Formats: sequence, C-alpha cells, structure tokens
Amino acid sequence: MKIRYIGRMWRTSNWREEIRELLKLAGPLIVNNLAIAGMQFADAVMAGRLGAESLAAVAVGASVWFFGFALCLGVLMAISPIAARHYGAGNPELIGRYTRQGMYLGFGIGTALIVLAYATVEPLLLQIGIDESFRDLTLGYVEAIIWGGPAIFIFLALRFTTEGIGRTRPIMYASIFSLFCNVFLNYVFMFGHFGAPALGAVGCGIASAVTMWALMFVLVVYMMASRHYAPLKIFARIGRLRPAVLKEIIVLGVPIAVTITAEAGLFNAVSILMGTRGAAVAAAHQVAINFAATMFMIPLALSSAITVRVGHALGSGNGEAARYSGALGVLSCAIFMSVSAAFLLLFRDAVVSMYTNDPSVTAIAISMLLMAAVFQVADGVQIGAAGALRGYKDTRLPMVINIVAYWVLAFPLAYLATVTYRLAPAYTWGGFVIGLSAAAILLTWRYARVSRDYLTE
Repeated sequence: MKIRYIGRMWRTSNWREEIRELLKLAGPLIVNNLAIAGMQFADAVMAGRLGAESLAAVAVGASVWFFGFALCLGVLMAISPIAARHYGAGNPELIGRYTRQGMYLGFGIGTALIVLAYATVEPLLLQIGIDESFRDLTLGYVEAIIWGGPAIFIFLALRFTTEGIGRTRPIMYASIFSLFCNVFLNYVFMFGHFGAPALGAVGCGIASAVTMWALMFVLVVYMMASRHYAPLKIFARIGRLRPAVLKEIIVLGVPIAVTITAEAGLFNAVSILMGTRGAAVAAAHQVAINFAATMFMIPLALSSAITVRVGHALGSGNGEAARYSGALGVLSCAIFMSVSAAFLLLFRDAVVSMYTNDPSVTAIAISMLLMAAVFQVADGVQIGAAGALRGYKDTRLPMVINIVAYWVLAFPLAYLATVTYRLAPAYTWGGFVIGLSAAAILLTWRYARVSRDYLTE
C-alpha cells in the first residue's frame, strides 16, 4: 500500500513521498536530538579538559540523573500519540487539555525528584562503590543538575504536544538555543569566567540546570505567541486538575517510561558500574557511549516521527496507511544505523581522538566502539518498532519485552563481566549486543502482529 497524509485524507502515492513526509516531521527532531547530543558531547569534552576524574564524575552523575529523567520523559511521551490521534480526528481543544495536565504532572514529578535526589544519591554512590577520587564531584554534579527537573519536564509536555500535531520546527529552534546556552554556561561555571568561580564538574551541573529553565521559557513564550497553537487553548486558562486525564496519561505513559528506562537505564547502570573500575575505565566508557548515543539520536528522532505518522493515520481511520508508515519507518532506522556502524568500523580511532589524548583512556574506548558498531543496527530496528507501536498505543507488551531483553539478558552479563570477573571493558558491551538484538526481533514481531490485527478488527 502506498500512502500520503494530506489534511485528514490519505491517498495513494509512492514510497519516496512517504519517506519525504516522514523526514519532514523527523528533520527538526533530528536537529533537536543532535543538539541534545551536542550538549552531552560538550559536557564530556569540556569535562575531559579538566582531567579523568572530572570526566568520570560527569559520566556517572549524568547516568544517575538520567534514571529520574527517563522515567518522567517516558510518562510525558504519552502526550504525543494522544495528541496525534486527536489531531487526526479534529479535536484541538482536547489536545490543550492533555497538555495542561501534562505540565502539572511534569512540575510535580520534577519537584519530587529534587527531594528524592538529596535523600538518596549520596548513600547510593557509597553503596555502589564509586571510586573515592571522584565521588564527591559526582554528588555535587547531581545535586546541581536536579534543580532543572521541574523546568525540563514542563518543556517536555509542550514538546510532545507540538510534536503530536506535526509541528516540529519549534522543538528544533529551542534545542539549538539550548545547545549554545549550555556551552556558554559551561564555559562560565566550569572554568570560572565573567566573575563566576571555577566549579569544574559541579559547574557543569549548574549550567545544565539553568539551561533547562531557559529552554522551558523559550518554548512557552513561542507557543503563547504563535497563532498555530491558538485552537488548542493551552494557556487560555489555568484549568483544574483532571484525575481522569492524568490517569489516561499515566496509564499509557508508565509502560513507555519503563520501556525507555529499561534500555537507557541499562546503559546508565553500566556507566555507574564502570565507575567501580577506576577513572580511566569510566572515562573511556563515557567517550564511547557518548558517541554511540549521538548516532542513536537519528533513529530516535525517526521513531518519534513514526509515532506521529501512525497516530495521524489511525486518527483518520486508515489502518493500511498506519501499517505502511510504521514498516517503512523501521526500515529507515535500520538503514541509517547500518551506515553508522560502517563509519565506526572505519574511523573509531579518529572519533576517540576528539575526546581525549590520554593513551590509557584511548585504548579502552576504541575497543568499546568496535562493540558499538556490532549492536547499532539492532538498536535502530528496536527503536523504530517501539515508535510504531506507540502510535497504536501499544505499550504494555513492549515494556515486558524491553525488561526481559535488557535486564534479564543484558544486565546480568554486563555485571558478570564488569564486577564478578573484572574482564576487559569491551566484554561488558557484549551484553548490549545480546539485549538489543533480542529487543529488535521481539518488537518487530509485535509490530507486525498488532498492525495486522488492527486491519481485521
């Protein structure tokens, strides 16, 4: 079946036009995700200039922060397929209602995370056994960045709304602004410029928190001023808490949150485990995972666009179009990650040299990037299939699949290699290969079944 979405109607077309429509949505999201990766890259490179301890502190601290961030991110991602369905059905005011409740939810969770971080992070780092040489720096980083939580979660509620209605350019512009803001504030607070003290890794956390508040402010102002969001009436009134709406967001979003945290949490948990092996290993892991994550930002953006395309098609009542959009989107993710894997195989030495010139860190990071090249195709397939399934509001079984793939298969293998047998760090990444491959196979199977069953209902 060949399709294209125009207004509320789908018509026959060729696959090139479908790719064009997908990229029209995904293009700004790709820029957004690369800007986020650019912030992570800048944090890693600038921390690396301060030494292995600072780089390791930012790596482990960012991993701790990301557990809380990923949970709220996943819950709020439910707004995107909900908004896409209502947009396809022509119900703009309902979209605004879900957005307001998402903003309330995001602020509440962000505030709760601040309290939780101050109560639990220090004993957590002690319990895990993070190396003493950078443990205090790690704690300071987390206690600084956590203050940006309420702002970034309000931003995400707005981001997934504008993504759901197919307007992704504002997300791109806001993220570009945040990249420059973050790099500038790193320069100020990490190295002590313009009268600020040189705070090192802790300054990196402060810069990130301030950037989150600036990012939220920019998107709020834009959406209040733009005529494109007027029909949604997001800011027309404060609005009361609506338990039924909150429940719908949470019921759909919690499985997404667990799904995302299962994968991202695996990588971040391994980053924390690497902190038990000393600064050089933790720093090398940060270099390798930072670059692999940068490449992952492309299929991640495509996954979000796939969700919107599938949601719009289903909202307009066209199951054939939805199935085609999802399948072509998954294939696009796989193709891109195949190219990325080939690039890593050819140029991994040059990639590592961008981050560090420490010979002990360099050798370990190069071996890790070889493993990254192996698992990248499976990573692209699984994230594409997950995005297509979100468009169908199918989130519970994908959650179970990810938990099994990453925490029953991958994490025990990584733990054995890192902690029990203390093998070379590249062996730890072998767990990623197995977990991601299992997820790719099972999620693709699930998408084929769900999209087929929808056509027979």
